[in-house]
Amino acid sequence: MAPPPCQPEQARVRVIDRIRVSPPPSEHEHEHEHELPLTFFDVAWLFTGPVERLFFFRHPDPDSTLPLLRSSLSLALRRFYPLAGTIRPSPATPHAPFLYSYSHGADALNFVVAQSDRPDDLDHLVARDPRDLAWIRPLVPQLPPPGDDGAFALAAVQATVFPGRGLCLGVSVHHAACDDASAMHFVRTWAAACRLGDDSQAAMPPPPVLDRSLVADPDDLRGKTLAGMMCLAPPPPPPPPPQEEEEEEERERAPLVMASFLLTRDQIGRIKDASAKASSFVAASALAWVCLLKSGSVGVAAAERSHMLFSAECRWRLTPPLPAEYLGNCLRPCFVEAATADLLSGETADGVAAAAAAIGRAIREMERGVLEGAEGWLGRVLSVLPERPMSVGGSPRHGVYDTDFGWGRPARVEMVSVEKTPGTVALAESPEGDGGIEVGVVLPRDAMDAFAACFGSI
Repeated sequence: MAPPPCQPEQARVRVIDRIRVSPPPSEHEHEHEHELPLTFFDVAWLFTGPVERLFFFRHPDPDSTLPLLRSSLSLALRRFYPLAGTIRPSPATPHAPFLYSYSHGADALNFVVAQSDRPDDLDHLVARDPRDLAWIRPLVPQLPPPGDDGAFALAAVQATVFPGRGLCLGVSVHHAACDDASAMHFVRTWAAACRLGDDSQAAMPPPPVLDRSLVADPDDLRGKTLAGMMCLAPPPPPPPPPQEEEEEEERERAPLVMASFLLTRDQIGRIKDASAKASSFVAASALAWVCLLKSGSVGVAAAERSHMLFSAECRWRLTPPLPAEYLGNCLRPCFVEAATADLLSGETADGVAAAAAAIGRAIREMERGVLEGAEGWLGRVLSVLPERPMSVGGSPRHGVYDTDFGWGRPARVEMVSVEKTPGTVALAESPEGDGGIEVGVVLPRDAMDAFAACFGSI
């Protein structure tokens, strides 16, 4: 797949302002200090990093949006105040060594305002065709480094203006703070407050549920998970991100491109016809798995078995179920394994059918006991990683293309953080609203060409 003509070499973005945004002051003094314990679902993500998503919008006067974006962000944080705070070690309470902590007047969320010196770049950045990741990285907000006390920030946002053309809103949320369902709940709340002008109208999304006691842990899975992690990682705080110099060296060795592929409703139907009871998620994941294998991007050469990992939503699977608005993590790993020969032999459609069958079996096994074997999840994940498994980020259920800040639907939404875990694809609903699925992937250009050829054969 050749790059489209006249593409920019690199997005030129300069920072205009850095703003610390806090929730509005509370009327009640006792509400100025907040602490929440982490659950066993949360601590599993302590040593990871943020989920990074970009929302691109067309707008003739993007500068005019900035004051309202800032004020509505503060209103959204009134409900989602933990995201303006930190997670910090708490040596005084060894049974819960990490806590959310938010203090009004001291903690705030970083809001970066930036501007592109090449407004026409927006047209290239919202295209489906492969785009050099170097154009996209400057649009992603960076979390500040951990403090001397080990506390680390949970979220950051960035608004990058393309004068006269539109803007990109970047949202980074540390995975230890919450999962993607909660992060998108926050984004939808921010968007609604911006669109409506306040946060008191009935059209606002329901508020998040912050009650940690809803997650029962009679077997001390939190303590067991932390103990396992501490054997494999340095003591808290989690290590800071790699230095910029190291990142730049890595990028020079392996230039990467990002592309989006649309799996239409008809294509999904054909996969379902060949794979009894396959859902749209299963169909898209199966096709992506086979395409990544054929492009050499996952799996180990000559390995008899291939592996896939994804996180399964547990809110409605727990007994009793958690509210859909629960703010935090509520995911468990789901492990899929299949014979490599079954995935690669014959036509692509044959491999996709075999992959869909394997994913379906894994989901049915997981649903028989959603917390069964939880003590061994960490060890099992680590044992699979050397096999270079495929993994999945995002979900068509999150409705990222319904995000409306008051100037219409996004022109493109990208989950850039899939770059950090090779072999990961991002799934979202089709921006056309036609029942299809959008698949985002980051690969070296040669591998991207092979992925595209396989994807187009269905």
